[in-house]
Amino acid sequence: MFRTAITEMFGIKYPIICGGMMWVGNSKLCAAISNAGGMGTLTAGNYETEKEFRKAIETTRKLTDKPFMVNVTLMPSVRITSEHHKMYIKVSAEERVAGIEFSGKSVDIALGLEWIEMLKKAGAKIFQKVGAILHALHAEKVGYDGIYAAGLEEGGHPLDDDVTTMVLTPRIVESVKIPVVAAGGMVDGRSLATALVLGAQGIMMATRFIATQESEVHENIKQELLKRQEYETAIFGKSIGLQGRALKNKVIYEILAIEKRGGGLEEILPLMSGKRIKEAWETGNVDLAPLMVGQSIGLIKDIPRCQELIVRMAKEAVEHLARVNKMVREG
Repeated sequence: MFRTAITEMFGIKYPIICGGMMWVGNSKLCAAISNAGGMGTLTAGNYETEKEFRKAIETTRKLTDKPFMVNVTLMPSVRITSEHHKMYIKVSAEERVAGIEFSGKSVDIALGLEWIEMLKKAGAKIFQKVGAILHALHAEKVGYDGIYAAGLEEGGHPLDDDVTTMVLTPRIVESVKIPVVAAGGMVDGRSLATALVLGAQGIMMATRFIATQESEVHENIKQELLKRQEYETAIFGKSIGLQGRALKNKVIYEILAIEKRGGGLEEILPLMSGKRIKEAWETGNVDLAPLMVGQSIGLIKDIPRCQELIVRMAKEAVEHLARVNKMVREG
């Protein structure tokens, strides 16, 4: 049904990739997405030791014989150090994962070019999540295999250039020769169809996969995502150089109030700690921590299994493209 640079690169059925999600992107969800014909992603930052990380890869492989990716976030963190980053890359290469997605800094800048070479020798395809053309061009220059063009709509940490996916995707597509994957606001078959028309070879989505049956976040949070609308997320952390987008809740309003009065990192950091976020996902306390979700929450209407979601998206995308093609012919 689909033949794009992404389906060809990985030998997958649908050009739908899961994004990295701290505390959410585990073996169960990763394998379910891959088994459904998409590309699951195991979030490396969930694991603090080499033993734990290797075990997670092993567990994923027991659950699926399909390819999957690993996400490594090269951003400032209290818990995850550069030594963790090196370990994640080394293990991913040794375990010969299909691909690895980096967000934050480019690997060569954060760690050195030799880490890119290590992955390439292992046969892993390397992608960089970017929010600007400049960063996409750099990734292409140093040998990346693809780009995630991540617009302002995304949950997590959109670049503070504040460019939307609708504009960013075609701008990056026309600027690089390597495959581009659209991210930010990707949620259904319409999103997939739109991304393909914009020149992307696939989509990356994360928030939508939180609201699936295989996602192990607390049911309270899944139900909260069904209730919320597209305007119920907020950008925070801009004043401390760590811009993020999360669900509007008590702690986000606290952070925004601190920023408004000129408070700094020391006040804000405890409110957005990884430990606190992990507890929120597990206990279902929606107001406890920043829940990094995107504006796509406005289009989430149910909590299906990953198989149902991905097949439905593919069918919808084909239908929407056919409908538009008919309109053009008749026009």
